[in-house]
Amino acid sequence: MKVVLQNLTKVFPSRDKKSGADVVAVSDFTLEIPDGKLIGLLGPSGCGKSTTLYMISGLQKPTGGKIFFGDDDVTELSTENRGIGLVFQNYALYPHMTVLQNILFPLQNLKGADKLSKDEMLKRAHEAAQLVQIDELMERKPSELSGGQQQRVAIARALVKMPRVLLLDEPLSNLDARLRLQTREEIRRIQKETKITTVFVTHDQEEAMSISDMIVVMKLGVVQQTGKPQEVYDDPVNLFVAKFLGTPPINVLEGRVEGGKVYIGDEAVLEISGVEDKEVYIGIRPEGFELDDNGPLTCELVNVEVMGRDVSVVSKHPASLNPSIRSIIDADNKVDLGAGVVKYRVKPHKFFLFDKTTEERIRYEVK
Repeated sequence: MKVVLQNLTKVFPSRDKKSGADVVAVSDFTLEIPDGKLIGLLGPSGCGKSTTLYMISGLQKPTGGKIFFGDDDVTELSTENRGIGLVFQNYALYPHMTVLQNILFPLQNLKGADKLSKDEMLKRAHEAAQLVQIDELMERKPSELSGGQQQRVAIARALVKMPRVLLLDEPLSNLDARLRLQTREEIRRIQKETKITTVFVTHDQEEAMSISDMIVVMKLGVVQQTGKPQEVYDDPVNLFVAKFLGTPPINVLEGRVEGGKVYIGDEAVLEISGVEDKEVYIGIRPEGFELDDNGPLTCELVNVEVMGRDVSVVSKHPASLNPSIRSIIDADNKVDLGAGVVKYRVKPHKFFLFDKTTEERIRYEVK
């Protein structure tokens, strides 16, 4: 089921009626979600991603704009008539019901032509349970399940209705790190098997990038960038997107373009063309450094952290806006801790320039 959002806007009235301004939670959001794809809505707390999800579900009514499921305008349609499956952050299971009863609950509320026989409901419930691999837990109650198992029950309950669209609101945030990794792999497997169009809301960029066909990065209710995860990571449109994606985060330094060269401090680290002389922000991905005893960028060496196949070199530079600079290099490279400094060359495709006023990306060509 293709989902189209047209100029979607949500404004909440101010609580202070005398002097407060209205709060724009989502502003002019336009997006087409292809049929059968998993889309990650990504951004920090307060960016409007959950509000967008709730408008798609019908729990929030848009202030402006339209929502289409296929060719159907569902903007004014009630939640129960949209054919959506919704999984909340806190699972929202009924504690007095067994796993089977929780999964059956949405089917028992179907009416009219959609109403199912008892055998049909049981068949669907067991199929959904098998899909999320909890078919051996059907007689247990939520209090007898782990967090990951409860989340699977919530997903099964959402899937049992065979929804047109599956909506997941930060479904992994209550799980520990190992369960989070396992469950996100399961969500991706289930989505591929069912081919249900899915919208996944998270503030965790690693989660979004690992399982999404496409990500939408939001800030203060405004879409910053949309695209395939790797493409957005490799080609950020502004400093916010560059800083939000990546672990360790991108290294940001103050610099300047002068005479066709990019300077960090007094060192010319890259020759470029197509950019006028100006002060800039420079973003360098951790993997964008190459050790070179004759390299143009000199940093104060702080520490070397061995991570197995890679090594993380921690250094400092007066121009850095980060507390420290982190560079990821191959473990075969040897760093002399006693040297006090480390010298680098930079990889141009991991080296970004941003306007100091607007923080928009500045495109350049390497000489």
